[in-house]
Amino acid sequence: MARGRDQRGPMERLVRVAAALSAQPKYGVDAAKLVTIAGFKNDENGHRQLQRDLEHLAKQGWQIENISGAGTGARYGMVTQDNRLKVRLSLPQATALQRAALVARRSDLVTRLGLPEDELPETPPADLRVGGESEALDAALEAVRLRALLRFRYKGSPRLTQPQSVSQQNGKWYLRAIEEGSETMKTFMVARMSDVVAEDPGTARHVPVERHLTLHPMQWEVDAPVEVMLRTDEDFRQDVVRWLQEPLAEEHHSGTVDMRYRVTNRTAFRDRIYELGTRVELLGPSDVREELLSELEVLARGGTS
Repeated sequence: MARGRDQRGPMERLVRVAAALSAQPKYGVDAAKLVTIAGFKNDENGHRQLQRDLEHLAKQGWQIENISGAGTGARYGMVTQDNRLKVRLSLPQATALQRAALVARRSDLVTRLGLPEDELPETPPADLRVGGESEALDAALEAVRLRALLRFRYKGSPRLTQPQSVSQQNGKWYLRAIEEGSETMKTFMVARMSDVVAEDPGTARHVPVERHLTLHPMQWEVDAPVEVMLRTDEDFRQDVVRWLQEPLAEEHHSGTVDMRYRVTNRTAFRDRIYELGTRVELLGPSDVREELLSELEVLARGGTS
């Protein structure tokens, strides 16, 4: 036999503990019983030894939690999961897989693919942030899936649309749709949609559209191209780039920078200007400034034209 401590006993103990937890996925196993199964004395030291074994199992990919209520003795339950994923996937890969499960609304997969809490990233794995728009988002997703006409109010006006797709960008959800009577693809921010109702399945006609080669709305060819000039403080340049991407050109002055952009999606451009707020100043052209000011006046009146 090789020198060193014999690992057969500890391994068998872990297998017994894991098997007991796996056999009671709904109600779990009382801590005192687990101590006995592990072969420890039912005292403070034995419970500490059990806790170390549970932590070791957690590091191997098993999700084990104390499911007892407050003021009662510990009772541990195991959420069964395939710990081969734990071994084969890096943390970023596992987080991406969790995000996909969340987007697909597969809560069962989210549970099975859960990472131990001590290894989760500081921010949530999926930054969906649907907030108050969840009902509108559900209706929009259902309309796209069933190819149904979608009715809603937007900027104070009723809309009837042929929905094409729903996507997320920078934590916000967008609906791409063609309004009834038009052939122009438009983008609507889901959070600004109200009174959203999907018609019967199959009521929306299929509209062949040119696929976008990028997911960034600022690059969608929706409107006639126009070049705009923005001014921001040097300290806020990276914020502007994060929302609008890199400019075509820029000029640096004393503490400020002028940034030139080619805009082909005015709705997406205005949405990002609103997000940036006072960090940017729209210098021109005048028609784009007037369009933005007019929309702000409508919003200030409560969204009615």
